Amino acid sequence: MEQNLFVYNTLTRKKEKFIAINPPHVGMYVCGPTVYSDVHLGNCRTYISFDLIFRYLSHLGYKVRYVRNVTDAGHLEGDAGDEGEDKISKKAKLAQLEPMEIVQKYTIGFHDVMRIFNVLPPSIEPTATGHIIEQIELVKAILARGYAYEVDGSVYFDVEKYNKTQDYGILNGRKLEDLINNTRDLGGQDEKLGKLDFALWIKAKPEHLMKWPSPWSIGFPAWHLECSAMSAKYLGQHFDIHGGGIDLMPTHHTNEIAQNVAACNKNPANYWVHTNMLTVNGQKMSKSLGNSFLPYELFTGNHSILNKGYSPMTVRFFMLQAHYRSTLDFGNDAMEASEKGFKRLMNSFSLLDSLVASGTTEVEIEPLLLRCYEAMNDDFNSPVLIAELFEASRIINSVHDGKLKINSTNLELLKQLMRIFILDILGLTNEQAAGDDLPKVLDMIVELRGEAKINRDYATSDKIRDGLQKIGFQLNDGKEGTTWSKI
Repeated sequence: MEQNLFVYNTLTRKKEKFIAINPPHVGMYVCGPTVYSDVHLGNCRTYISFDLIFRYLSHLGYKVRYVRNVTDAGHLEGDAGDEGEDKISKKAKLAQLEPMEIVQKYTIGFHDVMRIFNVLPPSIEPTATGHIIEQIELVKAILARGYAYEVDGSVYFDVEKYNKTQDYGILNGRKLEDLINNTRDLGGQDEKLGKLDFALWIKAKPEHLMKWPSPWSIGFPAWHLECSAMSAKYLGQHFDIHGGGIDLMPTHHTNEIAQNVAACNKNPANYWVHTNMLTVNGQKMSKSLGNSFLPYELFTGNHSILNKGYSPMTVRFFMLQAHYRSTLDFGNDAMEASEKGFKRLMNSFSLLDSLVASGTTEVEIEPLLLRCYEAMNDDFNSPVLIAELFEASRIINSVHDGKLKINSTNLELLKQLMRIFILDILGLTNEQAAGDDLPKVLDMIVELRGEAKINRDYATSDKIRDGLQKIGFQLNDGKEGTTWSKI
């Protein structure tokens, strides 16, 4: 197991050597979707990034328990997630459906998109509604330690009291006074003792669709509480990695830390990992700007801002070409460049099995392999890894064209490198090989062209070559014969 992995920790604002609490076991919790609408591309970026992290930790030999929840109740419309109407209930009322019909529809849709992007399923995928008892017990623990108070059936966390002994802004780096001054008044504020206090349990109004009995009222758990309860149940009060999008850091994750410390005096995770935002042509993706599109619209190109559609693996490759902590900007030019790069990488990957070793070698693969590991050990630096894989691609093409010699040991190492990092860690699949019969058909066409050349029927030979090029296949004539590749 590699011991030189460094991870950027939002909590300390620096890269730290990754040391598991209980090796080889690693506990990782990532905040999952609120299933009231189709999953958007920003969410997809987060889950693709943590898929990369999950895959790499597993590759290093860690036994990762990856928990990614589904929020199916309790996430309200307000900025803090505990003011306004329940997002799922609101959608259910508009559609005249049961809330669980909405949950089922969009949970299935979320899973479908994750499969299309080749995102591995988590070890455990708990739901908020499946853990009401655990959430009630957590509220009891916080109340017992004096960090919460009840008002007319609702329970609130006392932020100012907590901050007297703890640093409420430890994750977001903000002082309590600044946070208070920048907090606008919200509905229901009159119930709270302080502006920053947030709900743990909310008394349900008569018209509220999803509610449960509790010691305080018929009501429902608040959004922040859900993740604290589910992470503690499956990973313990203190685990290795807690992740999510950077938008969750200022409030949701800040409140999770406060809840856990208030309940058991422990910050839930050693490493807090956050993915950055997704923009479109330099602007934040939003419906109001007309630049927001769903994964399926990106695949089909069915959106006014898109010149064409892009395959799921092209999109995954595009996302992995940026570091997970960098802002990722969508644009047609950037997508087309990624499409060409992805095809070039996978074209060379498809040549691996046809490479022939020579007795001597003009290239050593081990230094390249070490650089690939160094990239991933540097806070999962996928763009640097991809740059190294393009160097491997250049070597493959040179060996294939007879311009470079490689012995059997280095050839086997090259094959191992490409399969590990492209398939297992980056999670890319060769979409060109989707049709099982296509290679056989193309091989037959190449053979017919070869016969035409032997018979000096150059007009037919050129017609076959040009025709294949028009439909996206390149023929390459070499010493060992003719091979084909997808352009």
